[in-house]
Amino acid sequence: MREFSDDNEPQEPDTVGAPKFGRLLIVLLLAVLLIIVITFASEAYFS
Repeated sequence: MREFSDDNEPQEPDTVGAPKFGRLLIVLLLAVLLIIVITFASEAYFS
């Protein structure tokens, strides 16, 4: 029994981590966009 697995079906070796990497990339891009929006909004508000 695998204690740290969150899925019941084994994955193909070449597809392990592919969906999580795509999701992580999207989250990182959204975080960068949020930082840019906050930067421009604070610059417009404080100046």
